[in-house]
Amino acid sequence: MRSAIIGSVLALGLLLTGAANAERLTDKPLVDAAWLTENLGQEDLVVLDIRDAANNVDPYAEGHVPGAISARYSEAGWRTTVNGIPGMLPPTEQIEKVIQNLGVNDDSHVVIVPAGTNASEFGGATRVYWTFKVLGHDAVSILDGGYAAWAKAGGEVSKEVTTPEPGNFTANFRPELLADVKEVQEAIAGDTNLIDARSVAQFIGQEKTNTVKALGTVPTSVNINFDKFYHPEKPGFASAEEIARLVKTASVPDDKGLITFCNTGHLASIAWFGLSEVEGLQNVRLYDGSMSQWTADASRPVVAQ
Repeated sequence: MRSAIIGSVLALGLLLTGAANAERLTDKPLVDAAWLTENLGQEDLVVLDIRDAANNVDPYAEGHVPGAISARYSEAGWRTTVNGIPGMLPPTEQIEKVIQNLGVNDDSHVVIVPAGTNASEFGGATRVYWTFKVLGHDAVSILDGGYAAWAKAGGEVSKEVTTPEPGNFTANFRPELLADVKEVQEAIAGDTNLIDARSVAQFIGQEKTNTVKALGTVPTSVNINFDKFYHPEKPGFASAEEIARLVKTASVPDDKGLITFCNTGHLASIAWFGLSEVEGLQNVRLYDGSMSQWTADASRPVVAQ
């Protein structure tokens, strides 16, 4: 009798585990056009088209993945200004509402579709992906190569607008994926590696954006240029092997933890995604405020070469 009870419990556990796993359509951070085509009919799939309008043209209206929901990167509410610092993660309740209004449920698998035209633009997808992950939602992937890859593969195109019903998405904030000023200061003094994902010119202090108050970078940081992570001609993201070579070339030990940063946390998400999700390194965090926040206080050290 006891063995029968144990067997029943184990069977129930396996059943429940299977049900939980079924909610996540794939463990892959990147999916290709063939995978997306095959899974478009899945009830729990939510496709978010984050392409922004350009030159007064709405790319979503011109054609999109069938069933995709328009969630423009610059307009949907993915980022906001916090204490004068632009591009920050919105307060949890605010971003939770944004995601709910896009029709995302707790059991949804989200696929993010950028344009895929270049590394910086693809960074919108990696930033939105990080947003889902930092809010505790693991069932999320990016269409590798974005809409450019979808079009290249001859994917079906729709012009029908999809208006979602609000979902029940619930945020479960994960502080271990986010770095703040204090943790960057500790990284300077400790063993955590700081990865500046900006251009070489910005890293060495020859150029800066208008949101950054001083030329240069955070002390002890190394540069891995964001555009090394993406191949627009393919189009597609760098492989795990390519990213491992980038880390080796930069002489970055990968066993002490990593913090990626840029100007506003956009380009840093490309490096975070590559290092954490594609290469699979552990303890990789994104410094959301990046150089805009770091240089807002003139007492914080900045070095230029």
